[in-house]
Amino acid sequence: MDTVEYTPTFEQYAWTFGGAEPALRVRPGTAMRLWTEDAYSGRIRQTTDLPSACVDINFVNPQTGPFFVEGAEPGDTLVLHFVDLEPARDWGVSTTIPFFGGLTGTDRTALLQDPLPEVTWVYHVDARKRSLTFEAARSDFRLDLPLEPMLGTVGVAPGGREARSSLVPERFGGNMDTPEMRAGATCYLGVNVPGALFSVGDGHYRQGEGEACGTAVEGAMNVTLIVDLIKGGAPVWPRIEHDDAIIAVGSSRPLEDAWRIAQVEMVQWLSELYGLDRMDAYQLLSQTALAPIANVVDTNYSSVVKIPKRLLPASAAYDGVHRHLRESAAALRG
Repeated sequence: MDTVEYTPTFEQYAWTFGGAEPALRVRPGTAMRLWTEDAYSGRIRQTTDLPSACVDINFVNPQTGPFFVEGAEPGDTLVLHFVDLEPARDWGVSTTIPFFGGLTGTDRTALLQDPLPEVTWVYHVDARKRSLTFEAARSDFRLDLPLEPMLGTVGVAPGGREARSSLVPERFGGNMDTPEMRAGATCYLGVNVPGALFSVGDGHYRQGEGEACGTAVEGAMNVTLIVDLIKGGAPVWPRIEHDDAIIAVGSSRPLEDAWRIAQVEMVQWLSELYGLDRMDAYQLLSQTALAPIANVVDTNYSSVVKIPKRLLPASAAYDGVHRHLRESAAALRG
């Protein structure tokens, strides 16, 4: 398997999906070892660093990429299998930001109230124990939590010559902020432009469903992934497959529309997998699906629908590419 390594400089980051020139060209079947910066562009490093003083809104969520995939054309399915996600630092940070987050007034939900205070938390990572430590800002409370790395942003260029901020989740993927985007996951994205032009970034060392305050434990990440391509069959919205579940993601506002999008995408996927009439797929979904919220803080909200494979007949989504890439990943690890 061909392997490409890429660590961008600050000048090489992409800040949008679409509108950026490719950093590299890669062939389907290539393994990539990438480095991604945190959502703050590495500018917050200690509890005295506050977003209003340290962060430029023009330089948040830096993306590693985009990458041009040889042979990818609109209507194809880009396949990204995440082999390993490992913290690139022994610390991560989280903050509250004025008028940002799920439990405060925002520019969209305007209220006559003062913004919540800015606070920064630094989490120390213990790689050996696979844990990180929450330290309360206003007491001596401490708690070790499991390390659960994920990527907040995975996406391709949108169609129609659009360039969308790396803060936005949409049908091209983007800033979905779902913990399902973890090592062992295979992500399926519809290709909108020649080469797909995919990017990844926004590493989280862990995040609760919903990302309530607006930020996870943000951290730089070492990413190992395998790129593949399926001709045709593009999903309308992002799909994810694990060993134990199939997943669809919808992003919109209000939240119920994001939920509806994900549900409709899963109805379509069940119909494809089992040859079901749409109404039968709808009924099966209604009795089997889980619906965690990915985020309620981004420009669009993201909702997930997830069906455990143990409840479904055996199937081979996209001709079993997930299983094949899991085997390739094992070989890649040696």
